[in-house]
Amino acid sequence: MSGLPEPKPIREIGGIDRAAFEAEVRPARQPVVIRGLARDWPAVEAGRASPAAAIAYLKRFSHRQPVPAILGAPEIEGRFFYTPDLTALNFQRGQTPLDPFLDRLLRDQGAERPFAMAVQSIPLPELLPGFVDENAIDLLDASIVPRIWLGNEIRVATHYDLMENIGIVVAGRRRFTVFPPEQIANLYTGPFELTPAGTPVSLVDLAAPDLGRFPRFAAAAATAQSAVLEPGDAIYLPFHWWHGVDSLEPVNAFVNYWWNPAPAGLGNPYDALMLALMALRALPDDQRGVWRMLLDHYVFGANGDPVEHLPDAAKGVLGPVTPQLAARMRATLIDALQRQ
Repeated sequence: MSGLPEPKPIREIGGIDRAAFEAEVRPARQPVVIRGLARDWPAVEAGRASPAAAIAYLKRFSHRQPVPAILGAPEIEGRFFYTPDLTALNFQRGQTPLDPFLDRLLRDQGAERPFAMAVQSIPLPELLPGFVDENAIDLLDASIVPRIWLGNEIRVATHYDLMENIGIVVAGRRRFTVFPPEQIANLYTGPFELTPAGTPVSLVDLAAPDLGRFPRFAAAAATAQSAVLEPGDAIYLPFHWWHGVDSLEPVNAFVNYWWNPAPAGLGNPYDALMLALMALRALPDDQRGVWRMLLDHYVFGANGDPVEHLPDAAKGVLGPVTPQLAARMRATLIDALQRQ
């Protein structure tokens, strides 16, 4: 980040078991690099050997069905992002069989200005049946489905996930630059409805931050942490931590595990945010202040349990959320939206 202090290194740890991960790492709510977590994976051994060996290993499991892929012209220099007017994305989405995609990665290794290519976030059991049987970790519940990311030297804009995340480099190298959730005001997010991959992204180019246009980014940069991961290394990203990701080699493979410990059956918080934008954002200031107070009281418990004085049978939507109660609340909301 030119002209700004270098990011601090992300804290690193060595071997760790599931008990220590649950008791020490997750409660700290801080990103951690776990060096060598998957060093014994056959896929990682192939990735360390050479790009060709990594591709050959992946092709052992591939099938002929087309998979989603994205492609950007050489002019974007690997940065999947927006067009200059922020009204469209600067890449194309399409479908491709996996093997030709992998062959193209190898063929373009020496290209001076290659097209930016990526296959992103595909569940591994669907894309590469049998891969997980040979390459697995024991830090997480076996029900969490790993996903794979493949591509060349691409840059993913700083964004956040509404999940906790463990990611593992299989081939190539990846640089992660991370910021805590509270830096949202200093990261200058792009359009809410149009995003490269779901959640809003920062408009700041980490390789060349424009402080004239984005002056508050200097405050975010002061909180930044960064690390480069080699094959077999892993990173843990807590819920909502911002992260920009640079793939540093012409052939890259990455596996990640997303999970959310929130109770099943709840509504999507993003839907609630969208409803709040529709119902609250344009209110007069005095009314918004009242609603902020009510949300703090009833939703976020700023004053403790708002219904501790009520018997359990009378707590209703402010009591424990059961599947039956969640279904009733969902039906009420649907009815209310349809009547507007």
